[in-house]
Amino acid sequence: MNKLYLAFCISFLISVIITPFLIPLLKRLKFGQTIREIGPSWHRKKNGTPTMGGIAFLVSTLVTALMIGGFDIKIQLGVWTVAAFGLIGFADDFIKVVLKRNLGLTEIQKLFLQTLVTVLFLFFAYRADLIDTALVIPFIRIQIECSWFYFVFAAILIVGFVNAVNLTDGIDGLAASVTLVVCIFYAFFAFMYNQAQVAILPAAVAGGLFGFLFYNYNPAKVFMGDTGSLFLGGVVSVVSVLTGNEILLLLVGLIYLIEALSVMIQVAYYKKTKKRIFLMTPIHHHFEKLGWNERKIVTVFTLVTFICCVAAFFA
Repeated sequence: MNKLYLAFCISFLISVIITPFLIPLLKRLKFGQTIREIGPSWHRKKNGTPTMGGIAFLVSTLVTALMIGGFDIKIQLGVWTVAAFGLIGFADDFIKVVLKRNLGLTEIQKLFLQTLVTVLFLFFAYRADLIDTALVIPFIRIQIECSWFYFVFAAILIVGFVNAVNLTDGIDGLAASVTLVVCIFYAFFAFMYNQAQVAILPAAVAGGLFGFLFYNYNPAKVFMGDTGSLFLGGVVSVVSVLTGNEILLLLVGLIYLIEALSVMIQVAYYKKTKKRIFLMTPIHHHFEKLGWNERKIVTVFTLVTFICCVAAFFA
């Protein structure tokens, strides 16, 4: 347990120290967020806010996890896998802010790269005997042997949640606050089930996010960008696989799931009827349209995540 506290504290200090130096650097480099025309009109005042701030907690996590976790194979595989997702996000951000292509990487390019990282992670994890092909059903605690289907399910889960976390990052502090709670849950969960080394990774992420939130909470001085959101999506999904509780992520990450489903439902329904179910998606924008301010949305969504994590402890 001492290692978890140490990981949290070291990562927090690195993040909270790096971020205020990173913000003016991003401003000098003109790495500012361009608000898309199809987005909420009231977000246009945020145009030019420095983005790619996720570099701060990405660096704090990698340094801390490798320093405390050492050469443990689960830590090594987990760290470099989530770093690869962060690198995909960095490439996407770089294209947006430097090459001035507002959409960044194409959807096909991102999906291909995310799938490639996922397949490599599952391959090496299986070869190193870090995972098996059984799925644990929460609450009833039954294991179902899935054979080859496990890899299909795990790949969809990882890629799906990487993108779901990306969709959640739409207002100040939302993705960071929700993921902070999820990572604290996974740190304690892994420790309780004798996976203390794995627990170091989410503990380090939680510390990094806590430090970053000092600058990302509304009104945000910096955005995490896809560098941060794809990294965080990689963390929650990879840790769920390494702890052998993949299905539990559907409960713990309920907010991510709702955010992604809201977009899918909206698109499918609009194509069929030319009408919209939600005022705007992802669903946090729907609540903005209803008059909720950003801080209220972050508070409610984080509270829902906390309740889901408490429920998951009984699962």
